[in-house]
Amino acid sequence: MGLKRLTILGSTGSVGTQTLDLIAENPSSYEICALVGGRNVAMLVAQARQFRPEITVISDEALLPGLREALAGTGLEVAGGRTAVLEAAGRKVDWTMCAITGTVGLEPTLAAVRQGGTIAFACKESLVSAGDVFLREVEAAGATLLPVDSEHNAILQAMADGNTKQVDKIVLTASGGPFWNLSLEEMRGITREAALRHPVWSMGAKISIDSATMFNKGLEVIEAARLFSLPSEKIEVLVHPQSIIHGMVYYADGSVLAQLGAPDMRIPIAHTLAWPRRVATLAPRLELTQVSCLEFHAPDEMRFPALRLAREALAAGAGAPAVLNAANEVAVAAFLDRKIGFLDIAVTVEAVMQELGAPPVPDISAVLATDTAARNAAAKALAKAKAA
Repeated sequence: MGLKRLTILGSTGSVGTQTLDLIAENPSSYEICALVGGRNVAMLVAQARQFRPEITVISDEALLPGLREALAGTGLEVAGGRTAVLEAAGRKVDWTMCAITGTVGLEPTLAAVRQGGTIAFACKESLVSAGDVFLREVEAAGATLLPVDSEHNAILQAMADGNTKQVDKIVLTASGGPFWNLSLEEMRGITREAALRHPVWSMGAKISIDSATMFNKGLEVIEAARLFSLPSEKIEVLVHPQSIIHGMVYYADGSVLAQLGAPDMRIPIAHTLAWPRRVATLAPRLELTQVSCLEFHAPDEMRFPALRLAREALAAGAGAPAVLNAANEVAVAAFLDRKIGFLDIAVTVEAVMQELGAPPVPDISAVLATDTAARNAAAKALAKAKAA
């Protein structure tokens, strides 16, 4: 078996760097076609020097001169900007890690899908926003879509026999973030710094805030409905602070299959990297004798309305999930900039959902237009709240 050709979209982010850690453990098995980073020039330079891809791309074209200068004399091809990102994403490879956070990752991910390889999918926002449009592209290209989110990857493993017709329900577990047991009043004073301190997982800023509000889990409910063709009522969420059981599948015969593992993203990444085989990793091994207990709690949708809003968007269909996702991205950015309070994130999202409803999204251009409309509506809602 020859070298597996790979592209990493979002190579300088949390998932991207952990993917490259795994590749570095097995360098003779992989060949890097393209590395696509965001704004971290120094990290992208170091990655390019280590892995020597065919092309190294920085998404912010204004940073291209610095990248080019840093890699001068290496013989490595470099490029920058949207067009370069899409060209790199569309190069023919065996496996692509799609880990560009937010809707900005939609077009590069679609470019990767259209070349028809295996797509390791860590940018849930693309699937949430584009929904059926995205899945039609996957089917048309004959691409293989493998979820990297630990919960969906767990469900994929527990459904390995493909017997989805006999599934009673699936359970996505949630750590609950740092605030799952706080009162609503206590949550009013949550700071940016506190929300970024996730008790279990090491993640980027946006996803850490989404975990704290449980919008991350709401987006994952929509993602699971798309990936596994299940209605909302067959997708349950349970708060599981230990983050050891990542997902469960309940079957019609009474069996429950669960995937367990240490809370380390290298495990689901490795599963998609080697699929349908397995590859050894240096991720910590789960020692059940060291686990004192496993807790499970039903989430409180009064304190965490994100789950309710996500299910409402899923039920509404059409462009409602795109509206929810875009409004959340704007509200999270405002919270990280200290412009709004923690609880204002969900308030802003709900206001935008009520204003825009579920616009039709027959194609990608309509999805992107809906995304823009929702962002504008969220910005206006935030400005109005500030003026009040």
